[in-house]
Amino acid sequence: MSQGVGVVGLYVHDQDEALEFYTGKLGFKVHTDARNGDYRWLTVQHPDQPLFQLGLFKPSAPMVDAATAQALQALVAKGAMPPLVLAVADCRAAYERMRAAGVEFTQEPTERYGAVDASFRDPSGNGWKMISRKAQ
Repeated sequence: MSQGVGVVGLYVHDQDEALEFYTGKLGFKVHTDARNGDYRWLTVQHPDQPLFQLGLFKPSAPMVDAATAQALQALVAKGAMPPLVLAVADCRAAYERMRAAGVEFTQEPTERYGAVDASFRDPSGNGWKMISRKAQ
């Protein structure tokens, strides 16, 4: 039996808005969209990573109580959650494509430390660093 991380979750304030952002602007595909009452298990995956899923989860029961859900949503909106990293072949080209699709960047592509990186946030406030390594 193989083991490994299969799903990493992000807290989002609106799952439909997050789904549109990740599929419509970043090019991810829906993996699972299942409901159990008010709870929704929603995951997407990058087309080049079929064994890894990104969960787009709204802080709510049964995971957390109402007060904790409200606090988590406030932290996400402030950009206080740990950033994620999106590896791309060409940061500048991906920046232009994503910006044209409506992604709002907080940092334009910048060369440093042997790489080119840019930063953006999703509609819920989750921070992303997009990085391409220089050819060796």
